Amino acid sequence: MIDIDQLKFDKNGLIPTVVTDYYTKKVLTVAYMNRESLQISMEEGKTCFWSRSRGELWRKGEMSGNYQHIVSIMADCDRDALTVEVIKDGPACHLGTDSCFNDYVYKSDTLTQFSVDGLYELLEGRKKDRPQGSYTTYLFEQGIDKILKKVGEECTEVIIACKGGDRAETTFEIADLYYHVLVLMVEMGIEPKDVIDELAKRHIIDHKVKQQKMK
Repeated sequence: MIDIDQLKFDKNGLIPTVVTDYYTKKVLTVAYMNRESLQISMEEGKTCFWSRSRGELWRKGEMSGNYQHIVSIMADCDRDALTVEVIKDGPACHLGTDSCFNDYVYKSDTLTQFSVDGLYELLEGRKKDRPQGSYTTYLFEQGIDKILKKVGEECTEVIIACKGGDRAETTFEIADLYYHVLVLMVEMGIEPKDVIDELAKRHIIDHKVKQQKMK
């Protein structure tokens, strides 16, 4: 842990701050803090910035309710920039989007890393655009009963593969199940973050139970 006095604020007393989502690791926004806003952020556990346009302190969520609860704050090697990991209550951008960063300037066709969030967004696009010849389009057109039937079938396939002791086949079937569950989630409007939040709640409960047993 380093002290605030070790940080290097610029000539205007500011330090650039990159805010990222604790769960998805996605960059949410880039803002600025001064010494006072940083101290407030640490004391209150919520992000507080310095608004360069208004020339005043800006507590994120004060007006919108979209607070950002701080998990950690880290300085870079030169001590002149910060990253802040947060758990957010709502959209990070004033436009109502999840992040301020949504428009690609460049994207590699070969080096783009796979992610569950990326797959979820692709499935959302399939539901909206319904491209012909897409299996996902077929599922959405058939509706919830067909999707549920496929989820049930894939659950059975996972069990059979696992009972057979075939690791590769089990992995393959789990991937099929995962895909169909994501289709179900899109159909019901359940986002990956909703599931992660639920697991996080259970983790806290499990941790408390474990502590009680150790007493």
